[in-house]
Amino acid sequence: QVQLVESGGGLVQPGGSLRLSCVASGRISSISDMGWDRQAPGKEREMVARINSRGGTYYADSVKGRFTIFRDNVKNTVYLQMNSLKPEDTAVYYCKVWTTWGEVFGQGTQVTVSS
Repeated sequence: QVQLVESGGGLVQPGGSLRLSCVASGRISSISDMGWDRQAPGKEREMVARINSRGGTYYADSVKGRFTIFRDNVKNTVYLQMNSLKPEDTAVYYCKVWTTWGEVFGQGTQVTVSS
């Protein structure tokens, strides 16, 4: 099993920044890719960013140029640096990892962008 614990969400004004963190524990060796999804009220969950074990990254078009995903394999942690935040970025953000047996999600952390 793999357990994920997220932190770093909160309330921020438009144009501000937040950094989300997600620490993985358990069967770490089973993890390949790590990433973040989000779900806004009344909307479907969407992928935000993904990073593979070699550091290759993928971003949703809506966050390109504003968000950066990176990982620290020593600390078993994936980060999402979010800059130039917009009200439409308001959502619950879920850490996600791909393991040898499937996807595992964290419990989610709320990000609210509002003045």
